[in-house]
Amino acid sequence: MASIQTTMQAIRIYETGDPEVMRLEEVATPTPGQGEVLIKIAAAGINYADLAQRQGAYLTRTRTPMTLGFEAAGTVAALGPGVTLPAVGTRVSAFVNGAYAEYAIASASSLIPIPEWLDFARAAAFPVQGLTAYQILHDSGRLQEGESVLVHAAAGGVGTLAIQIARLLGAAKVIGTASNTQKLDLVRSLGADVAIDYTQDDWMEQVKQATDGKGVDIVLEMVGGKVAEQSLSCLAPFGRMVVFGAASGEALRLTATQLMYKNLSVTGYWLSALMNYPERIAVSMVGLMQFIALGKLQIIVGQTFPLAEAAAAHQAIANRTTTGKVVLLVNA
Repeated sequence: MASIQTTMQAIRIYETGDPEVMRLEEVATPTPGQGEVLIKIAAAGINYADLAQRQGAYLTRTRTPMTLGFEAAGTVAALGPGVTLPAVGTRVSAFVNGAYAEYAIASASSLIPIPEWLDFARAAAFPVQGLTAYQILHDSGRLQEGESVLVHAAAGGVGTLAIQIARLLGAAKVIGTASNTQKLDLVRSLGADVAIDYTQDDWMEQVKQATDGKGVDIVLEMVGGKVAEQSLSCLAPFGRMVVFGAASGEALRLTATQLMYKNLSVTGYWLSALMNYPERIAVSMVGLMQFIALGKLQIIVGQTFPLAEAAAAHQAIANRTTTGKVVLLVNA
């Protein structure tokens, strides 16, 4: 640890609330424990979960003071007791606690080596949202070749990857929703057959028209509230809706009879809970990395911000002015 700074800069919060609660501070550099490594962070991915945690609206309680952030890319800076690999200096992506900082601790078993051709910004953009996109389609949605998929927020971090992965997994028709012309053009460029402006009152009818009146087999839903309820009506008989967020802040309300009429299923997905099942994560990561290694998956980094401007990055996401993944550049 001699060549490592004893202190580092990090974004800390001491209370939940608006982006202004985020402070850039000098704190002690953490020391890796048994089975852990210290990562010198080059880039940190921002997720909707970060915004929810900062607001105090996450699925688990926000315990302040804390440093936000779940995923990062950088180099291995130090090994904890019992860890021999990977070597110091190895380029990795990782799931961490406190990614909005110059250094963070990660479990050695969770590290994802990254090739030289993959820059740190894109390497920080795929672990959380890439795994989410892959698993909500492959595991939760049980996508079969020839089926149809509706992807909400298709120009976002998960959405841009889900559009591509759905196609790679054999979907016959992929429909994406977004809120403006620029985002709809991006959705089409990534392989969606149909791109729909969800701010239009007849967006559900457009989904039906795109599927010859049948509806879609799978809906990937992360908006919540009215949009989630409307999405149920877009499902074909025996269709599945995977709920993996509630960006609107409103919960999905439904009754069992709504599902019974067309033999529908609604499934929940939360990546944090799946971290307790590393074997599932490992299998999905192999599939995801194969797509990336073969050049079949385009990772879209829409905007980058310096660490000190983390609050501005959160505000941009909340204002829905971003496309793809938003990334903080730290030691890049």
